[in-house]
Parts: sequence; C-alpha cells; structure tokens
Amino acid sequence: MDIFHMFFGGGRARGPRRGKDCVHQLSVTLEELYNGGSRKLGVTRKIICDKCQGRGGKAGAVVTCHMCRGTGIQTHVRHVSAGFVQQVQTTCSVCKGEKEIINPKDCCKKCEGRKVVRETKVIEVSIDKGMSDGQTIKFAEEGDCEPGLQPGDLIITLDEQQHKHFIRRRNDLIYTMVLSLSEALCGFHRVIHTLDDRTLLITSKPGEVFTNKDFRAIEGEGMPRYKNPFDKGRLIVKFDISFPKNDFLPKAQLESLRKLLPPPTCIEDTPEDYETVELHPFDPELDQQQHDRREMYEDDDGNESSNPRVQCASA
Repeated sequence: MDIFHMFFGGGRARGPRRGKDCVHQLSVTLEELYNGGSRKLGVTRKIICDKCQGRGGKAGAVVTCHMCRGTGIQTHVRHVSAGFVQQVQTTCSVCKGEKEIINPKDCCKKCEGRKVVRETKVIEVSIDKGMSDGQTIKFAEEGDCEPGLQPGDLIITLDEQQHKHFIRRRNDLIYTMVLSLSEALCGFHRVIHTLDDRTLLITSKPGEVFTNKDFRAIEGEGMPRYKNPFDKGRLIVKFDISFPKNDFLPKAQLESLRKLLPPPTCIEDTPEDYETVELHPFDPELDQQQHDRREMYEDDDGNESSNPRVQCASA
C-alpha cells in the first residue's frame, strides 16, 4: 500500500464522469402497489447525435476556442481601488463554456452543433407488490448522454395516489367504518371490499358495544411486505358512530328508550343557590380561525399606532 498516496494523493479514486440522471415521477394507485403490475411510461432524454456522431459538425470542423484556449473560462481583471485589482472568472462568451467552436456553416443540421438530440422512449416499469410512496426504480445508463461521458441513469419515483377508502401506514391499511347508533349498541354485519377484489364479512360479537374512535385489527389483510409479498400487515378498522339528529324520537318513545339504556350517572344534590346555564354549539376549528383573525387585526392596528409621526419644528 502506498502510504504517501493515502495521505497526499487526494483520497478515494473517482469513477468515470457521467451524464445527468433523468428523474421522472410515476403516479400509481394503492391497488397497483398491493397487487403489483407494470406500466408503460414515455420519457425524454438526451442522446448522442447519430448524424455527426457527437462532433457537432463535419469531421475536422470542430476547433479549440481561440478566446479561452479550450478552458471554457475567461479571466477579467477589474480595478477595485487605487493599487488594488481583482480577477473575475466568467463563462467564455464565445464558446459558452463548451471549450470548442464550430463554424456555423459546418454545423450539423440535425443537432445544430449541440452534439446531442432529444429522444422520447417508452419504457416498461415493473411495480413490485408492497412498494411504497417515494420508492425509486433505477434503469442504469438510460439517462442523459453526452460526448465523452458515461450515460446517466433513469430514475422513476413512485407517487402513491390517495385512495377513496383505505389509508396506508407502512404495511398496515386503515379503513374507516361508520356505524349507526343502533349498530354500535346492538351489533352489525358489514362487508369490506379488499384491494384485490375479495369481500370480507365482519360480524360483531353478541353484546359487544362500539364507541366513537374504537379500533379493531384483522391480521394478514394489510399491505404485502416488499420482497416478501406472502407476509402481509394488518387491516385496521376505525369505527365512527353516527348519532341521530335532534328530536329523532317523540318524547314517549324517548322515555321508553331511556328505560332500556343503562341508568345515568348519579349527581350530587342540587344546592339551593344554583345557577342555570345554557349549552351552545361550539366548533373548535372555527373558534381557532376567528381567534387567529382577531390577532392579525390587532397586530395591524398596533403596528400603525406604534409608528411615530413626523412633526414640523416650531419656529
């Protein structure tokens, strides 16, 4: 091992210079991520011009730029102050940083001297079961090509679309089921249609009562695990209870219902000096919006009043 090179040779050797990677986003449904499949995608990339073989013009027509001498950079000297100058480097104004120039009459008619042309290619993207939002699929050396450089890669980024019924959380699926009050108290039979077109029957247990925001889990009915599709996560069912509207029952039937339900919580004896208050509808989100709006107006008024006014000096 060359110890001197380790300390003074500049570290790890670099690989060959490459063209730019092409990144494309592919919108996919939750069904596609669950079942797997393939999609065709049209992508545009730069390729070497086949007419001039990447020279930009006729053979021998490409010469080193006389202005920058093949560096692609021009150096300008600027006087800052007396006795001080500053060197400023800019992209060459003649070759535009390309280091070479071509006589316009000798330019390739197809690429117009750019050495590359744009190509649209249709590729087939394989979507494996269990892939996730933001996951990338790489096609080696299918990116941009430039003369003298190794082609870049084509990178496809999956963009999971929102589903109508399911929310994905890692390998679990969350499904919201809305129950009526009678179903929550007396039981229910419901079905869930899965992402692979199966039908699951859910039946509550006798005497089981469901409350708002209750959760239940079904093992093995979630998303397949990536690279291990026979192992699946859970299907988590979140229950929302839909309560009836005001005055849904006549008073007589309401009293009959009250007798069937558990008795109310016992309260203390009401003292003689009690105060009667009234409950009003309240929306926390709306209240917060109104609070923020009031603060914004108060800040505006405060800023206006805090600005000092300019007065004319008295004679």
